[in-house]
Amino acid sequence: MNITRVVFASLGAFVAYFVFGGAVFVLLPSLKTEFAKYPAVYRDHQGQVSHMPVGMAFLLIAIAALTVLYAQSHPQPRDMASGAVAGLTFGVLIGIFVLGAFVVHNFTNLQIGARLAAQQAVAYFAEWVIVGLVIGLIYRPVARP
Repeated sequence: MNITRVVFASLGAFVAYFVFGGAVFVLLPSLKTEFAKYPAVYRDHQGQVSHMPVGMAFLLIAIAALTVLYAQSHPQPRDMASGAVAGLTFGVLIGIFVLGAFVVHNFTNLQIGARLAAQQAVAYFAEWVIVGLVIGLIYRPVARP
């Protein structure tokens, strides 16, 4: 495992997460509308902004942990195409994990509607697939002679 490559892949995936997430809220204003229906469950904009630094720090740590898992499970050097396929596969697995451990779990425990849960499922699944793809494209183990 190459720590420098883990750092770069983690940072790239972190940026991709926020770029895609921001685009989702811009392109799908209905998602923001659905969140707004549950003010007793979700913080308002100012509350989210005030907590964002902590959330971003821990998200970066979480993505770094995923990058290490990826690096440990893909030890062989490969070209960009096979890195993309491996990253997509990894991202799909992480997306499935997020659906069960976050989206459906929250739908079960929080008083939110099925429409919001379904929108979250699509958005978060796609977001984590993209994170996996970026990790796969950036991380490459050092080729051994």
